[in-house]
Amino acid sequence: MFAVVKVAGFQYRVEKGQVLRVPLLAGKEGDALRLEEVLLLSDGSAVQVGRPGIEGAVVSAEILSHGRTAKTVAGVFKRRRKYRRKWGFRQDFTEIRIGDITTQGSRKKTNEE
Repeated sequence: MFAVVKVAGFQYRVEKGQVLRVPLLAGKEGDALRLEEVLLLSDGSAVQVGRPGIEGAVVSAEILSHGRTAKTVAGVFKRRRKYRRKWGFRQDFTEIRIGDITTQGSRKKTNEE
């Protein structure tokens, strides 16, 4: 089973247990997330496509860590003008682990079952 979810303006194809780096999200390490913007669901035989999202579908996730990517260096150079500018940039990210993918018809099992 997989789903396509929208997180922080980007779309990701996710499966249960997958570890994913997304742009920085609010929350502490170990916090649970509910990704409710599910755009597509597939269980292997049937595919549900949302317009724009699937009502009642939720993907649960857990925040593993926050960090920053390696520095990206960029610059500008104009020949014969003694003009050079150089700068760097590091993107903040949140690493999450995908948990259950649930739909409106399914329900979570309790300890009694």
